[in-house]
Amino acid sequence: MTDTTLTFRFAERKDTTLILRFIRDLARYEKMEDQVTATESLLEEWIFDKQKAEVLFAVVEEKEIGFALFFHNFSTFLGRAGIYLEDLYVMPDYRGHGFGKAILQKLAAIAVERGCGRLEWWCLDWNRPSIDFYLSLGAEPMEDWTVYRITGSTLERLAGESGATSPRGRLTMPAHEKEGEL
Repeated sequence: MTDTTLTFRFAERKDTTLILRFIRDLARYEKMEDQVTATESLLEEWIFDKQKAEVLFAVVEEKEIGFALFFHNFSTFLGRAGIYLEDLYVMPDYRGHGFGKAILQKLAAIAVERGCGRLEWWCLDWNRPSIDFYLSLGAEPMEDWTVYRITGSTLERLAGESGATSPRGRLTMPAHEKEGEL
């Protein structure tokens, strides 16, 4: 890292515009900008009102130069929580100076402090600079695992098949599926 002093701070509600800007900047780098549907109001609701994620800013000379958006997941095998890093972003002018590594070191410290069993994330398979960076830290690719995702109308359709009447509604199973009968 350069001689510049790096500090960290957790995001506050007033940072929502900056969070969304960093998300869009990251999406542009990942060639996925057209997939960003997040809005400031959605981020406020899910990060600050519902507290489903946290944002850690990397700050140099009172300027936010990068961020990590993360949340807790749970490992049944470990029997404890982990931290899932959704986004890691460092502004282009600050890359290559150790700031990304410092952010991951801080997240690792948070994970250890909270008693978490792991820190994990996904990386696009074409993003060789990031892959090499993660490998240099000792991260291991999970080659035996494939990521699956259901979104949009497919998610709605699957939810509708459950018999649930609302996202918080009670699921009722047909009689033949009760008591372990399939």
